[in-house]
Amino acid sequence: MASPQLKNKLGDHHPVFGCWIDMFSPIATEIIAQAGNDCLMIDLEHGPGSVMDAITQMQAAKAYGPKVYVRVSSNSNAKIKRVLDAGADGVMVPSVSTKEEAEYAVAASHYAPQGKRGVASTIVRGADYGVNSQSYLKNFNDQMLLICQIEDAEGVENSTEIANTDGVDMIFIGPSDLSADLGYPGEPDHPAVLETIFKIEEIVKDAGKLLGTIPTPERSAEALFKSGYDMVLDGSDIGFVVKGAREKVAQLKKTLGI
Repeated sequence: MASPQLKNKLGDHHPVFGCWIDMFSPIATEIIAQAGNDCLMIDLEHGPGSVMDAITQMQAAKAYGPKVYVRVSSNSNAKIKRVLDAGADGVMVPSVSTKEEAEYAVAASHYAPQGKRGVASTIVRGADYGVNSQSYLKNFNDQMLLICQIEDAEGVENSTEIANTDGVDMIFIGPSDLSADLGYPGEPDHPAVLETIFKIEEIVKDAGKLLGTIPTPERSAEALFKSGYDMVLDGSDIGFVVKGAREKVAQLKKTLGI
């Protein structure tokens, strides 16, 4: 099990639930934050937004208090540094497949001596534009959440080393990409995929790290939490709009008989 200190990085709520931010609409983000989500994951991997757009979403969510994390588009020092400078509470790195890649993410996201993140705390939003520069530098490494995604067969093969890398706080299993890489695209609940996921789950728990994922058709958020997950990201702003819009039209057509 993850240590209390590690769990504290997630905030006050355990288990932690949230959703993806892909529309980059501050109004939608504000509504979703107001709904009571523990965290939001701004998606710069699949979403169309920029770092500036991510800042706008953080500002929209701030009044309602959720933790706001950012998934970067790739395991890049510059990309990780920029979203953390922008004020993200943590960063998700996609497709981490080796221990070396995990160590790179740790170095990029942490200040010395644990890492090599560049220091600009006198000007960046994360340090309140320099107002809290010293406290930010002192406390950041202990408060920031580094999430590494395992999403392919190579990552599975190296999952023990990745999970045991110092500085990696959470392993987030990506069932969509993982099922595709294993030869079962669109089948995240295929027995072979689930067998692999169960293996990763046990490795992460044995390593004492946090565990996160998304629901699948056969594994609801409730079921995932009961099986030991610490974070589940259930849905996205785009998905909520699509579902609401289509259900409303379908209801009207049914009522009118058209």
